[in-house]
Amino acid sequence: MLKVVVIGPESTGKSTLSDQLAAHYQTVWVPEYARQYLEELPRPYEQHDLLTIAAGQLALEDKLAAQANRLLICDTDLHVIKVWSEHKYGACDPRILEQIATRPYNLYLLTYIDIPWEEDPQREYPDPAMREYFYNIYRDLVATSGVPWVEIKGSFEERKSLAVTAVDKLLKDNKR
Repeated sequence: MLKVVVIGPESTGKSTLSDQLAAHYQTVWVPEYARQYLEELPRPYEQHDLLTIAAGQLALEDKLAAQANRLLICDTDLHVIKVWSEHKYGACDPRILEQIATRPYNLYLLTYIDIPWEEDPQREYPDPAMREYFYNIYRDLVATSGVPWVEIKGSFEERKSLAVTAVDKLLKDNKR
């Protein structure tokens, strides 16, 4: 099973791209568990909620991996929770860091901030400087991950084309 993670700041088309890739490769994609969790949470989230979100994300990923067609598209991974936790609370739970260290992925698709911000009650940082700040964090993260990565930018059509080219290369390089 090859796992591709679509990662990047808020409102950069990750879910749209994940859905497009799953359709293109006739497989499934793992949505961001935090969305569902936060929609059902009757209060603002707190640091301890991030551990629950991380566990839910991994459980959803494992469940959908069983339905995947050789390729699993993940609309996020635990690095996003790490980034949020460190930014908002100054630290990340060591149990989340342990899971990050043990979960292998095969390709990161890093979404750039060149599409317009879309309002959403769960999104927190519409300011262009903050979008760039988070983009740089994710870029540094994937660049040092040891996992191949590709920057995804441009129109939605250009993004899909870049992503398909990267995933096709991954599939070709991993023929069995």
